[in-house]
Formats: sequence, C-alpha cells, structure tokens
Amino acid sequence: MRIDLSGRVFAVTGAAQGIGAAIVAGLAAAGARVAAIDIDGAGMDRLEAAASRHAADLGRRDAVHATFDEIRATHHRLDGLVTAAGGVRGQAGRPLEEIGEDDWRAILAANVDAAMWCAQAAAPALKAAGAGRIVTISSGAGLRPSLTGIQAYAAAKHALVGLTRQLALELGPHGITVNSVAPGFVLSNPSTERQWHAFGPERQAQVIAGTHMRRLGRPEDIADAVTFLASDRAGWISGQVLSVDGGHA
Repeated sequence: MRIDLSGRVFAVTGAAQGIGAAIVAGLAAAGARVAAIDIDGAGMDRLEAAASRHAADLGRRDAVHATFDEIRATHHRLDGLVTAAGGVRGQAGRPLEEIGEDDWRAILAANVDAAMWCAQAAAPALKAAGAGRIVTISSGAGLRPSLTGIQAYAAAKHALVGLTRQLALELGPHGITVNSVAPGFVLSNPSTERQWHAFGPERQAQVIAGTHMRRLGRPEDIADAVTFLASDRAGWISGQVLSVDGGHA
C-alpha cells in the first residue's frame, strides 16, 4: 500500500524531538508539507527541509490561534493536524499527597489544553475544505493506569482520548476524521530515557516481558501509524484509538 500525501499540509505539534520529529519526517516522506510547532524553536532546526517552523506555547489559546494564522499565511491551506505535544514535563511519579497545583496544571496544559486549542484553531480551514485529518497522540496511559506513576499524566491522556472521540462526533459531518494513536513505552526523548532508567533492571524486564514483541517502541513505529491515519486510506476510520504498543499483555 502506497501512501501519497503530495500537495497536502499538516501541522504537527511537539515537533522538536522524539515522536513529533519522527511524525514530521514520516509525513514529509509521504510527500506532505509540514508546519512544525514546538515551544523549543531552536530544537526544530534539525527537521526536514519540507517543514516550516513555528515556535509557540500551546497551552495558551491566543498563542495557538496566532500560530495557525501564521501557518495559513505561509502555506495557504491546511489539510490536517497531529497533536504530539505533551509528555510529563520533567516530572516523576510521586505519592498523591505530594502533588502541587503547578505540577498538576502543567501536565494538563501540555497534553489536553494544547490539543483542544490546536483543534479549535485548525477546524475552520478543515471545515472550509470539507475534509481533513486530526490525529492526537495519547498513550497507553489513556487506556489504563500509567507506567510513569504520574497521576496528572494518566488523567490527561484519558481526557485526551475523550476529547478525540468527542471531536470525531462533532467534526465528522464536515468530512473530518479524528483519531488517536496510543503508544506503548517508546524511548523518544530525555524524559522517557530518565523514566526507563528509573525503573531499574527488574522493572525494565517486566515491561519487556509484558510486551508481545519483546521490545520497546521506536518513534518511527508511531509515525507510521500516524501517516496511515492521515491518508485517504483511513477515510472511514474516525473516533478510534489505535494502540501501537507491540502487544500489551
């Protein structure tokens, strides 16, 4: 099956590293032009030449809408959105009693607020075109308790799954599909590397043993799933969560 996204424009958040950067590369390899978005503007310098770069704090609604105005001015169209921004914001699992307001809100803003505001900003162009693709990057933590032990992360990813399904219902009549890719454990950035090492050898062995394929994921594994959902081949798939986790026991 050949996927051809030539002539299409996709906005990808969280594009500076890891899964987001792999998604940019995957979409570009399929022929798409990509508007890469990340709070780390300098981190996007390594991206594909096919990508324009837009630095923004996606937790702020006004900043998101300004960024999408900039993207439309640059590319003159928008065919889809992939919300890969999120993560644990440098946090580690701690007992419930130790969690402060700032810790909680930072993860919710990065994972849920950002996806909501980006979908809101992208929707008018997709509706006007009568077609479009939105793909959120959730997590196995959006379907079950989180391996990270971070309460806010589990709550945020569950909320993102709910948002995905609600947007699929609302936007489907306009020809827009909305789906989510839920990765298993992927060593994709410094935060996931720290989490993995914090597990220790015994817990690491348990995670591998609980994965049918007996390996951790790669960013490219997630990017391949996203590229499919962004294509015409996925035109009648919406409101779904695709677990890309090597098989979870």
